Amino acid sequence: MEIQLEKATVKDAQSILEIQKEAFQPLLDKYNDHDSNPANETIERVLTRINYPHGGFYKIIAENTLVGAICINRKEDTRFWISPMFILPTYQGNGIAQKAITLIEEMFPQAITWELATILEEERNCYLYEKMGYQKTGVTKRLNNHATLVYFKKRIIT
Repeated sequence: MEIQLEKATVKDAQSILEIQKEAFQPLLDKYNDHDSNPANETIERVLTRINYPHGGFYKIIAENTLVGAICINRKEDTRFWISPMFILPTYQGNGIAQKAITLIEEMFPQAITWELATILEEERNCYLYEKMGYQKTGVTKRLNNHATLVYFKKRIIT
């Protein structure tokens, strides 16, 4: 499956928000993390991410269809943060997230460190990031009685 990333613009905000809500709603239902789950975010939050001066939202396009997005925020010159990244449920499990991560890392060759967080209890997510070379940092944050964020980091060795 051919995957492409395209920088999102303001006119993509509503589509991104709808996909984000569909992708994260199952996790919201499962973990009840109402304060932090992207399914509860507003269009204003999506617009803020689209307009990040040091990164932004990138549309994930599979075979000419918008299937998800990945947001990048440069924290320092060589340190980047991924959050959120999501794929429509009907497209999950097809290697799209792996390809999106590879493509975004290639788009920012100055990055030495990539960081992200995911729900510890979501083993498939943790497996994906570990498969892509990310390692748990040992830092966790309890969201509620059902979910814990776990932080990952990948160092690029040149």
